[in-house]
Amino acid sequence: MSTHKTSAPATARVSRANGEPVHNKAEREITMAQAVREALAEEMRRDPRVFIMGEDVAEAGTPFKVLLGLVDEFGTDRVIDTPISEPGFCAIGVGAAMTGMRPVIDIMFGDFLTLTMDQIANQAAKIRYMSGGKFKVPIVFRTTLGATRRSAAQHSQSLHAWPSHVPGLKVALPSTPYDAKGLLKTAIRDDNPVVYFEDKMNFQTKGLVPEGEILIPFGVADIKRSGTDITLVATSSMVYVALGAADKLKEIGISAEVIDPRTLFPLDKQTLIDSARKTSRAIIIDEGYERYGVTGELASVIADGAFYYLDAPVKRMGAMDVPIPFSPALEDLTVPTAETVFQAAKTLCGRS
Repeated sequence: MSTHKTSAPATARVSRANGEPVHNKAEREITMAQAVREALAEEMRRDPRVFIMGEDVAEAGTPFKVLLGLVDEFGTDRVIDTPISEPGFCAIGVGAAMTGMRPVIDIMFGDFLTLTMDQIANQAAKIRYMSGGKFKVPIVFRTTLGATRRSAAQHSQSLHAWPSHVPGLKVALPSTPYDAKGLLKTAIRDDNPVVYFEDKMNFQTKGLVPEGEILIPFGVADIKRSGTDITLVATSSMVYVALGAADKLKEIGISAEVIDPRTLFPLDKQTLIDSARKTSRAIIIDEGYERYGVTGELASVIADGAFYYLDAPVKRMGAMDVPIPFSPALEDLTVPTAETVFQAAKTLCGRS
């Protein structure tokens, strides 16, 4: 049996516990790709300053077809195909944002952040500070993460820890269609640069999303499942891994709480701490490299804020410290799965 990371079920349903207003609108079941496209279309209709720029975003609609059809409505002046030059079009986006536009820059694979970190971390992140607030940089760098797609070492990394480390940047990681729409609309309206990550494996994941306006505030975590015995903090596609592990744990009488931070910065520290204080045990699950990664930061938040309530050390579960292999049998072993999280949680709860 394969042990690879399971992509989200096609009709995955998770709760929305924190932060958003109650909607009295009809909910439809749509995919994450449709939710992203809907958010972009609504913001482009609302604000003529919003435009999209990147490789293959117009007629091709990106390699994942997420943006398909937007060029038909908005034209090539607002859905702009670029040459294969990430440093160039990211720099153009920063300049456009400084002069009053609201660009959404599509970076085809998150691995290509390697080409854009000067523009993102050294320019966009610092201009507002260096200008004493005279310049704002309302730009969204929209990109991907995630392994187990058989895309090999240069197209499978999850590098969201990189921008999370840099002052001046906000970082969002939606796990559901609802969150994808609400966080992206919030990102586009923010006056600061936002790096927005979508897991490639989740584009066809379906979920209930209200029609019309959804704005999810940054810095508000969501309790996807309530529990009493152990806290599973998970990001992006790992939310579904955690939910799968929670189902397995329920079968042996362990109640797991699953929390999705949704944004790494700003980070909702209090929700993580309150949950760990309640359950007394915690595992952090993230698809980025474990070494110096997101798991370490979130674990330290819980260790600092809930130390005297913990019955066991906070456990970290991230990607292996290896380049992502192309071999399916090897790639499947590099990231956490529902089974590995289940086994770790069982051990942490004293069920060897």
